[in-house]
Amino acid sequence: MTPMFNLVGTAERQLRRIKTSQISRNPYQPRKHFETEAITQLAESIRQYGVLNPLTVRRTAEGYELIAGERRLRAARAAGLSEVPCIVISATEEDSSAIALVENLQRRDLDFFEEAAGYRQLIDRYGLTQEEAARKVGKTQSAVANKLRLLRLSPENMQMIREGGLTERHARAILRLPEEDDRKRATAYIIEHQLNVSRTEQYIERLLNAPPDQPAGTVRRLIKDVRLFLNTVDKAVGMMKDSGVETSYEKEEREDGILVKILIPNARK
Repeated sequence: MTPMFNLVGTAERQLRRIKTSQISRNPYQPRKHFETEAITQLAESIRQYGVLNPLTVRRTAEGYELIAGERRLRAARAAGLSEVPCIVISATEEDSSAIALVENLQRRDLDFFEEAAGYRQLIDRYGLTQEEAARKVGKTQSAVANKLRLLRLSPENMQMIREGGLTERHARAILRLPEEDDRKRATAYIIEHQLNVSRTEQYIERLLNAPPDQPAGTVRRLIKDVRLFLNTVDKAVGMMKDSGVETSYEKEEREDGILVKILIPNARK
């Protein structure tokens, strides 16, 4: 499936050099996060070799608006360039938004939340259906719908997932929890214990199957506290044995819980 844009023919495309001061950023740029180090590295490359791939812009009443190539524009400005090579095309505002999204998707520059936000922007701003938006960017309707579901997570939860380096599949699993507080607690637990996707899905399943009178967060804290307690007992018994005290220690996992038996010899004995 290929993107469907209302662009003009190649005869009206122009390749020219344009002052960086005349180019305004695309207000519908879906990419929101630009790594400073990556921009710095690209700027150094541009100082040596120039801008190898032209930016794509469209004419506006104020000058030119960037359609694709914001990372290159930022790096060019950082490198001190006053002009950059650009392809000037005739594009509607709607097509400009779609092209910016597609260009980032093709370069894999967007994270899954930015991609979802890009689809939502296309749909809301231009009154498109999911199917129409999908055709614009060369995706299936189901792929767009699945991405849009990620936006049900709160901005705070999205930031936790980003900073924790979790994947889209992690995010989908977390989304199964109905309450925001439980989602954030689960996200913190997943990051802290470095759970992979499979273990995350199992963990979320356990939370969802917790008794209705026990909130998911309560269950998580209880399990963690019990493990800490058992570890403490293990260490205490180990210290007694190391000291020559013949201590008997048994743990039995039963359906109703864990039975712990500790027998310490009588001091007189």
